[in-house]
Amino acid sequence: MQLEINGHEVYVATGNKKPDPDKDTVLFIHGTGQDHTIWVLPTRYFARHDRNVLAVDLPGHGRSGGQPLQSIEAMADWAVQVLDASGLSRASVVGHSLGSLIAIATAARHPDRVRAIALVGVTVPMPVSEFLLEQARHGKHEAIEMLNYWGYSKSAQLGGNATPGNWMLGGGMRLMERAGPGVIYTDLNACNEYIEGLEHAADIACPALLILGERDMLTPVRSAMKVVSALPNAEQVILKGSGHALLAEKPDPVLDQLIRVV
Repeated sequence: MQLEINGHEVYVATGNKKPDPDKDTVLFIHGTGQDHTIWVLPTRYFARHDRNVLAVDLPGHGRSGGQPLQSIEAMADWAVQVLDASGLSRASVVGHSLGSLIAIATAARHPDRVRAIALVGVTVPMPVSEFLLEQARHGKHEAIEMLNYWGYSKSAQLGGNATPGNWMLGGGMRLMERAGPGVIYTDLNACNEYIEGLEHAADIACPALLILGERDMLTPVRSAMKVVSALPNAEQVILKGSGHALLAEKPDPVLDQLIRVV
């Protein structure tokens, strides 16, 4: 589905179904340098189980036009504009990594628009090393390599996948290589500068589920526990053996958990 927001074309995957205001809605938000395709399996499931599905390409990502937004707060406000443009009042917001921060900010800034949140691979704050930021700032491929090397568990990097024919590490790099100039840096910088996340989390009353990877090296479980403590109505599940790329490494367990909250 194509929308127009702030004068720019926005792409939203809907599972080939027109949004129905009488149905519950799930808004999926991807991570740094990615697009809606990371959600292909859960979007397919929910679209066929009586939900509206909105899997967005953030501005400047994938098929969406415009420039990437500079802050998590701006992305959260944009997410609500997607609901408005789709004619929908509320949604459960599901985010991975960068998207999980957007989900937190959306629920805190627009509580009447969010029914529940699911945070996949999250920590607050989400600091980014200066070296990685510099590599991304200058458009170096090393930034993509680092994000993917640290993004997958060691076992995932050896090969094999629950989805036949899918090379996880290579696929992750190919996806980020499609990002336009400055996109990865802008996303990483927004994560790095979002320091109000725990304060925002404390204001969120809706149900929250954290889906965490036992071997996540980018958003470690021990750091995610700060978010669990801050959220008034949260629970967490830790997927054994998974790294940060939970949607690639553990697609079925992630879906099983999402079904519980959204």
